Amino acid sequence: MLALKTIYKMIRPDIQQVKQRFGIIGNDPSLNRSIDIALQIAPTDLSVLITGESGVGKESFPQIIHQNSQRKHGQYIAVNCGAIPEGTIDSELFGHEKGSFTGALSDRKGYFEVVDGGTIFLDEVGELPLPTQARLLRVLESGEFIRVGSSKVQKTNARVIAATNINLTKAIQEGKFREDLYYRLNTVPIQLSPLRERDDDIYLLFRKFANDFAEKYRMPIIRLNDEAKEALLHYRWPGNIRELKNVTERVSVIETKREIDAETIRTYIPETSAGLLPALLSKEDAGKSFNSEREILYQLLFDMRNDVNDLKKLVREIMNEKDEIQPSAAYNEQTSIVLQPVIKTAQPRPSQPIQEAAEDVEETLSLEEVEREMIRKALERHNGKRKNAARDLKISERTLYRKIKDYNLE
Repeated sequence: MLALKTIYKMIRPDIQQVKQRFGIIGNDPSLNRSIDIALQIAPTDLSVLITGESGVGKESFPQIIHQNSQRKHGQYIAVNCGAIPEGTIDSELFGHEKGSFTGALSDRKGYFEVVDGGTIFLDEVGELPLPTQARLLRVLESGEFIRVGSSKVQKTNARVIAATNINLTKAIQEGKFREDLYYRLNTVPIQLSPLRERDDDIYLLFRKFANDFAEKYRMPIIRLNDEAKEALLHYRWPGNIRELKNVTERVSVIETKREIDAETIRTYIPETSAGLLPALLSKEDAGKSFNSEREILYQLLFDMRNDVNDLKKLVREIMNEKDEIQPSAAYNEQTSIVLQPVIKTAQPRPSQPIQEAAEDVEETLSLEEVEREMIRKALERHNGKRKNAARDLKISERTLYRKIKDYNLE
């Protein structure tokens, strides 16, 4: 008899079919990997935690998991935990008894009671207050919950899928999120990459949105020339897919010409090519094009180090001048003060300050040299395995391949 896992592989839909069904656009390896994980764990009842920046499309994955599970004929409920007031969140999730609080005019079932046998998606789970987190932990551990104002324990068979765009590890350290709940939710983690790490998908998404809006507003489709495409790729997209969709819609509706150039597209996105910390960049750096947030941070660090070195040298020069000329006070017969400069012969300084000065004026490596060295060391750490090196560097494999070629690290 074939193993259950082998049978499922034979009948489960392929990744391309899933993309078409749920309207997912992109061919990035990290996106395909996330979809594959969702399909693998769909037949199980494991809890799933989906993480990623706002606007990356986290809401599609709970539906992929639910529709490919044995619970697909049961209820599916999506709850935005950040949109429900703290005073009513327990009632919404677990229900309440009549008279349990002002306004409770009748008994009410909560989402966990309604979704029994189905799937509940808790979006922005990091926004839950701590008392509610304790209640949720009990549901995950035993399937038990109690309505607000009741003492009767009830059971539910609901699969929990959660999502967040905040760093839950940091929230745990700050006492804002329960560590035991984090590990219970994070049975299967799915991490979605930001749009800026999916270079080839940016234009694919733009074309899809442009076609959709052309059909919606009954107007010719907009197209980008080569320079406009480059402008899209060089922007950081802090709002990810949601921001790209909004930009595409505005351009489609407002622009009268259908061939869009770089100058036009830049009027719809911030002037700084990375959309990050423009005020901290020097005038020389502000005009540069950066491929990632990481490169901008490197440049800022180098600029700050140069400023510190310049300040050290200035302080040292002032101290040297102070050592060479110091005032000496003497009293004359009328006890009036006469200031006389005392010239001191410059004495050799110990070797340690000389070494510090040498370090201050050492040649600053270029951004490209530092990036090349980081990539080389990452490849060495992972024995040349590019996939692991890309994950270590927090860049996409496609970007790593391009960097390896640019820096002759084959």
